[in-house]
Amino acid sequence: MAATEIRTTPPLRARTLWSGVLFGVGAIAFIDEAVFHQILHWHHFYDLSTTDVGLVSDGLFHALSWFATIAGLFMLADLRRRRALVWTRWTGGALLGAGFFQLYDGTVQHKLLGVHQIRYVDDLLLYDIVWNTTALVMIAAGTALAVRSRGTHPRPSEARIPVRDAS
Repeated sequence: MAATEIRTTPPLRARTLWSGVLFGVGAIAFIDEAVFHQILHWHHFYDLSTTDVGLVSDGLFHALSWFATIAGLFMLADLRRRRALVWTRWTGGALLGAGFFQLYDGTVQHKLLGVHQIRYVDDLLLYDIVWNTTALVMIAAGTALAVRSRGTHPRPSEARIPVRDAS
């Protein structure tokens, strides 16, 4: 192929959404870790053991959240390079990722497994309602953006990548 030839890429709609989802999971996990674990000292990722185990679990949780964030950002950079990014779809994915993570945390980890609570107080109902309602609002907004942006993804002819001559 000559340096001036162009090859087209297929639509990257799902990749755009997943990039946002990974970023959303990582971002909300980072906020949870920084605010509720470190600043407010409300809980650790795993509170069913010693404080030392709780701190180690926080470190692992923090590392995994950054892994998700960085993976989402690498995918975002690739989508931008390919000129295949639709910001509305990516934002919808980020809200979906954040919302589903928070809902999972509030239902599975807090209630089903009991590995930690939002805060250790006598009446958790208000905390649980706010936590899970916030998650549902993020999921609803993310779904609306993702659905609305389905038809706005660039066509393959618009998402061209210049190919350099390898010779």
